Amino acid sequence: MRICVYEDPKDLGLHAAQVGAQKIRESLAKDPVVSIILATGASQFTMLEALLKMPNIDWSRVEMFHLDEYVGLDISHPASFRKYLKERVANKLPNLKAFHYINADEKDLDKEVKRVSELISKRKIAVAFIGIGENGHLAFNDPPANVETKDPYLVVTLDKACRLQQVGEGWFPSVEDVPAQAVTMSIHQILESDCIVCTVPDERKAPAVKMALTAPIEALYPCAYLRLHKNCYLMLDSPAASDVLTKA
Repeated sequence: MRICVYEDPKDLGLHAAQVGAQKIRESLAKDPVVSIILATGASQFTMLEALLKMPNIDWSRVEMFHLDEYVGLDISHPASFRKYLKERVANKLPNLKAFHYINADEKDLDKEVKRVSELISKRKIAVAFIGIGENGHLAFNDPPANVETKDPYLVVTLDKACRLQQVGEGWFPSVEDVPAQAVTMSIHQILESDCIVCTVPDERKAPAVKMALTAPIEALYPCAYLRLHKNCYLMLDSPAASDVLTKA
């Protein structure tokens, strides 16, 4: 794992985008179509903005998957991850090859999970752009996470800490408004990516960053599994790194 610390979220987002963009370019030089994974949430704002401005990327040969979506939430809802990614990414890349959304408001949810699982299982993922939750989750794999499954996507129940984070970031007015379940990419599938760019700003994420770097690699600490990946970049701003920086 490479640990990179920057002064502020904007600088962090720019450097995370540069790392990911270079990996995309390298893959485009070898493969006709490149698949990547995008996360959502406040932690990804500056990275995504910078990524779309990176030069020399043929987006017409890039397809995207996203990490998770709330069960039963319509795409028009302000907290919908499909809405987030359509507005911040897909609509700004009109020549993008494809964006494979999780339609978690489908009546037959099992069928939808199977559909996106089959799609991604046929792809080699060049880069996964992800974050870490305040409770240490990866995607919506809250502790204790299902670390045994090899299924690419699964339905999970969100714990209270995760739901409180969504309220704290302003996506929902109260914890009761946060859906109880989500479709999420599994930890196994995330770790199958050739490269992981994990962007983590903000002091409120400092305990989770420490967890990622020092906690036992087990179900209670999902983000610690990033240490098993051979090509993971943990990209932090100074506040997020404050619990692990060596103090003079």
